[in-house]
Amino acid sequence: MSQMVSFVIPCYNSSRTIEGVVGEVTHTMEKLTDYKYEIVLVNDCSPDETFDVIRRICSERKDVCGVNLAKNFGQHAALMAGFHYVHGDIVVCLDDDGQTPAGEVGKLLDKMKEGYDVVYAKYEHKQHSAFRNFGSKVNELMTRVMLNKPKDLYISSYFAAKRFIIDEMVKYVNPYPYVIGLVLRTTGKITNVDVNHREREIGTSGYTFGKLLTLWFNGFTAFSIKPLRMATAIGAFVAIAGILFGIYTVIRKLVDPNIIIGFSSLMSAIVFIGGMVMLMLGIIGEYIGRIYISLNNSPQYVIRECINEWE
Repeated sequence: MSQMVSFVIPCYNSSRTIEGVVGEVTHTMEKLTDYKYEIVLVNDCSPDETFDVIRRICSERKDVCGVNLAKNFGQHAALMAGFHYVHGDIVVCLDDDGQTPAGEVGKLLDKMKEGYDVVYAKYEHKQHSAFRNFGSKVNELMTRVMLNKPKDLYISSYFAAKRFIIDEMVKYVNPYPYVIGLVLRTTGKITNVDVNHREREIGTSGYTFGKLLTLWFNGFTAFSIKPLRMATAIGAFVAIAGILFGIYTVIRKLVDPNIIIGFSSLMSAIVFIGGMVMLMLGIIGEYIGRIYISLNNSPQYVIRECINEWE
């Protein structure tokens, strides 16, 4: 019996690339005769004509579902929206810009046969800009430290997951979804497979520094309490350092009564401790703010329109 593969592709400013990506998926899956497939295209409120292109694709094909979000919720929220429309035994997520090669999806599917629950594409040479590569390294460090990601596991936006993993992920209904965190907390049977990474031929990345920063905050505040524990540890360290410095100052004064304790050192200590207190309060406030927003039932995403919605 043929397995069904569902492709979920979040789209943003991809009016000139998404048809090529869909065409590559189609061309590839026609060769993989052991699988059936479907495609879910999620438009993350693109300012260009992306959804018009999606609408045209959906009018020509009934195996493509088009989802249009009411505002820009971000890539991870768009993925979560798409997960609610899949029927496949395996779900494959990839980008809309053609840099993640849909033509190599067979490598991910073959690796799944070895018993893994999730398979991530690994790129030996990423063709991103220096800014995006820096962002990827920071994200790698954050997921390893905060989310206990295995050091040898490479995380990317191109991955395949078994259906039960997706079913578990969609149970998360709070705002600020972080797909990597949801995967890591669901299973440990995750691996990599090497694929090529292409240069971007059209347009530029939709990730700005602000969006990357928001993504990192989503990861470690929604799925880890380690920042709070780090705040406690740093607070304890600063307190101990303050006590030791106080003892040192008293001993120094006893040894040499004529020494003048400098005003600058006092101000430096006050500024340092004050800055650390504000930082820790900011981290705690971030957690409290997200709890407040979740209690207010802030939506993870809002769908304006869906084309070819499957039963």
